[in-house]
Amino acid sequence: MRDSTIQKSAATIRDPRIRIRMRVRSAAWFAVLVFVNLPVLAFAQPPCSGIHMKILNIKNSTGTIACALFESPEGFPKDYLHFATNIVSIRIRESQASCHFTDIPPGNYAIAVVHDENMNGILDTNWMGVPREGFGFSNNAKALLSAPSFSAASFQYDGQSIDMALKLNY
Repeated sequence: MRDSTIQKSAATIRDPRIRIRMRVRSAAWFAVLVFVNLPVLAFAQPPCSGIHMKILNIKNSTGTIACALFESPEGFPKDYLHFATNIVSIRIRESQASCHFTDIPPGNYAIAVVHDENMNGILDTNWMGVPREGFGFSNNAKALLSAPSFSAASFQYDGQSIDMALKLNY
């Protein structure tokens, strides 16, 4: 009985219709294996080039963080809505935030950051002009009696990925 089963199997394989079905099945399994591994291949790209800023020392998770990228001293840092090259506004999650600027050409830049707790779009100050919300600048440039100059906060960007950290002041 075993010999007759082997003979039938051999005869079946010689049948052209059976061979075509086997090839189709093999091709289908190959396609499934390729597509299962496709996400690994497609998403295994290097990180995006750009300026990546991690914001440190966030007092609380209330409001948003606004990051403004400037390419010139004009309007830096107070008038960021009109003069910043790029602006990123993000919600704070568990007292943490990061700003990412992509597709930025090489050049000299400075970043100003505001913790806009009441989400009114401006850095709130008291009657003397002292900020009531968190703020910070690239290079952790210090604000003594006024905001630092563009040159104090500026840095050279070469077009590659750059990771920075900025500490907020309250």
